[in-house]
Amino acid sequence: MLDCYVANVHHVGMRFPESLKRHAEPERPRLAAAFAMRPGLAGRLFGAAELGRIRAVADIDETSVVSDIAGSDPELLTGLDVVITGWGSPLLDRAALDAMPRLRAIIHAGGTVKHHVAPEAWERGILVTTAADANAYPVAEYTLAAILLAGKDVPAMAAGYAADPAFDTASRTGIGNYHRTIGILGASRVGRRVIELLGQFDFRVLLYDPHLPNADMVLTRARRVGLDDLFRLSSIVSVHAPLLPETTGLVGREQLGLMSPGSVLINTARGAIVDHEALTHAVRTRDLRAVLDVTDPEPLPADHPLRQLPGVILTPHVAGSLGNELRRLGEAAVDELELLAAGRPPRYPIGRQALVTMA
Repeated sequence: MLDCYVANVHHVGMRFPESLKRHAEPERPRLAAAFAMRPGLAGRLFGAAELGRIRAVADIDETSVVSDIAGSDPELLTGLDVVITGWGSPLLDRAALDAMPRLRAIIHAGGTVKHHVAPEAWERGILVTTAADANAYPVAEYTLAAILLAGKDVPAMAAGYAADPAFDTASRTGIGNYHRTIGILGASRVGRRVIELLGQFDFRVLLYDPHLPNADMVLTRARRVGLDDLFRLSSIVSVHAPLLPETTGLVGREQLGLMSPGSVLINTARGAIVDHEALTHAVRTRDLRAVLDVTDPEPLPADHPLRQLPGVILTPHVAGSLGNELRRLGEAAVDELELLAAGRPPRYPIGRQALVTMA
């Protein structure tokens, strides 16, 4: 009978009575949530608008951040349905989860969950989500900027111009970004976003990823090649692979030896993917250049040769979300919280199997 009434009022354009709305869509109980992250981080992730959206669907004490499970109020932990995690989150292992028997979801306002969510979370059926897609945006933007500037050889020209106001640019015929070949190592979230951004320019884009299915849509934007061909054919190679046993030292003397003099290596992924001794040798002997936002170790020692060599730009792990970019991570986490409160599927769930390939 109710279905017939609903169909009829929809047909004639009448308003649906609030009493029947409540009967058709019963209100869900409010969630109990808490922040679990480094002290002070929540205020940078969530502004007034985001906090208002959180309060609309969950009860949360934004002044109380769970940074240590053992030192937290047991009564608070017992009543939690959701923890919103961030950098500096305590380890959510078996003991922590035992202290939170009602926990339904771990919503991470950051990228990897590998270092703070233990496998027991999935064993207990707890939903885990990530804002890794949101964090991919600034890394990809940094990479695009590095590619464009490297293609114009801006770092070297800036140094030359600083030393000599009459610095000659007209004779530098090898520079420019028209039909330059860019190699992307890894079809990760960041790698895919970089490929998407490069599609707006006149680049030829190559991609190496041995785990990529042949039907993957990213191959409509980039040509798949082997690892050696990526380095042989590209004048700029950008690394976007996760750090795994098989990728540690993946970029070594052999690969760097295939690059043409003047070529550029960009790394915003993990420092240990690149053999630093091999890179130092290539910069010294083959006129290779590098833009490194990550190193191994991090930071490099003050006397490390990569700090001194011309043609090498080191930045202190700034490609990821910083400053106002943190708000994008906060917004992504709030989106997931609202979906959970509405009983709808999350946008970016993480399965346990993802821990194997996650950075």
